[in-house]
Amino acid sequence: MASPDFSLSVVDCPLIQMEGWDGTLGQFESSLSASLGTKLPASVGETVRHNGLLVIRVAPRRLWLALDDGAQAPSLAVDPDLGCSVSLGEGRVRFRMAGADVARVLSKCITADWRAPAAAPGRAVLTSLHHVPVLFLRTGETACELIVPRSFSQSLSDWIADAAG
Repeated sequence: MASPDFSLSVVDCPLIQMEGWDGTLGQFESSLSASLGTKLPASVGETVRHNGLLVIRVAPRRLWLALDDGAQAPSLAVDPDLGCSVSLGEGRVRFRMAGADVARVLSKCITADWRAPAAAPGRAVLTSLHHVPVLFLRTGETACELIVPRSFSQSLSDWIADAAG
């Protein structure tokens, strides 16, 4: 039996990974910030939302650009002397979860403390779900997303459904 106050939907996740090289990170970030027309998140776990795009700092030199539904991918030309970019969208899906029971359900699935400042709304945490690496994005007081590998999406959604029951 599913929880009466928990919902899960699975949608595509257009995603671009950007990474700057050691020694040129400042120049890479300045160039990327100018191309996107917004500041970049300063520390791992921070996010910045701008024009249908969520910029997520997933590592000290690595950013993920997650596009909202229907948003167009920005045209980015990365100088190969400064860094690189690669599309990850074909290999990922986004689990959208909401409801008063979302924290309870997730406590059975991932190791991210819903009440911790690192998991506050607007923050991202790399974690795992049943030994599969996932990115947990807190989107609101009773809402979040998980960006998960597409090849594991069915088993992970089943796992979450069982936890919600």
